[in-house]
Amino acid sequence: MGKRRMPDLYRAPFPLYTIKVDPKTGWVITAGGGGGSKTGIKNAVHFLGLELVGDQHCATLVHSHDTDTRATMNLAIGGDVIAAGQDGRCSLMRFRQRQPRGKAAAKDSGGGSEQGAARRRAGKGGKGSEGAAARGNVSEMNDNTTQISVDTFGEVQSDLNPQDPLQKCVRFSPDLSLLLTGGTDGHIRVWEYPSLKEKLDFKAHEGEIEDLDISPNNKHLVTVGRDFACSIWSGNQLAMSLCWHEKMPQIAAKSYRYMSCRFGKVEDQKDTLRLYTVQIPHKRDRKPPQCYLSKWDGQNFLPMLTNPCGTEVISTLAVSDSGTFLGLGTVTGSVAIYVAFSLQKLYYVQESHGIVVTDLAFLPDTPKGQSLKGNNEAAMLSVAVDSRCQMHTVRNRRSFPIWLVLFFCGLMVVGAVLLLQHLFPGFI
Repeated sequence: MGKRRMPDLYRAPFPLYTIKVDPKTGWVITAGGGGGSKTGIKNAVHFLGLELVGDQHCATLVHSHDTDTRATMNLAIGGDVIAAGQDGRCSLMRFRQRQPRGKAAAKDSGGGSEQGAARRRAGKGGKGSEGAAARGNVSEMNDNTTQISVDTFGEVQSDLNPQDPLQKCVRFSPDLSLLLTGGTDGHIRVWEYPSLKEKLDFKAHEGEIEDLDISPNNKHLVTVGRDFACSIWSGNQLAMSLCWHEKMPQIAAKSYRYMSCRFGKVEDQKDTLRLYTVQIPHKRDRKPPQCYLSKWDGQNFLPMLTNPCGTEVISTLAVSDSGTFLGLGTVTGSVAIYVAFSLQKLYYVQESHGIVVTDLAFLPDTPKGQSLKGNNEAAMLSVAVDSRCQMHTVRNRRSFPIWLVLFFCGLMVVGAVLLLQHLFPGFI
């Protein structure tokens, strides 16, 4: 697929920097804003209700949570909690679905008394009673819509850069026992969760940290920074540094830097793990060089495969829950989906967004996520600085049952034998 206009799933009144999907409810949580500048652009976290109508996805704004003068640049979801990176702090917000007021009122008051009051109002007759009934119906429809409450219950200082503190990435550990952040000061900070007691604080990179991720068993932490390094940590101890171009002598030292890192599962192999990294050129030439996508063994971190992924600079990476697909966004607004096994491009839309793609999120492999996926093998959301949220889908590829394949193979063998017997009597 090439350059074409993708329909917008949702458009916010501010730049969007991050997006996640709540596995339990299927709510799409996206955030951004204009920051502290007095431009009139608000800062907020938006909750979207996602639906599949036929084979088309649609989204509606369910709730908007104002974040005052701080734009949310990155976030992670842990249960019913959002960890949001806002300037040099990580704000923790708990979100809940509230019971619609209409239903609550119905429980508090008996049906008979309501009907009696209605009869008394109707007995007065006239247009006033009709107007009251109409207003009551509108109120009931509004009260029965989904309502979400968001409460901030904690905050930690996640970056101590004296000039311009900024948290650049945040993760919950898979067992929700740890909260991890990285920022422009090059430090990784780890807090025990939910107590928010600081557990580790160490210098991981010289300069900004671009990305981090933690293995499912909490054994290894991987970080990438602007100092050309991709580091594997055990606690605060450096276990090893990766070199993606070790067997590529044509790649000069420090001509590329790591941009993103993600652990991913391997479908149908429960105890197998992969690590994926993205490498982008450190400097842009007149003739744009290739970016690269690498796959590593997630246990011993030996390189498995590296493939070029185009000359557009990669801005973000996502991995599907099953580990089957990888999503890539670029600084020029393009979106691609790759097969994780072969690192081959499966889907691509050039300049789907008008400007840099800031985040991607696959629909989760939960019952709610599967129902929203519909007849698609993969469904991925993208957001960008152009305030747009889009959906990218890969249709289920047609396949034949194994028994049918074997049946046709058997027929072909029988047909070949009969043909030979006809052409060469006495062959059998």
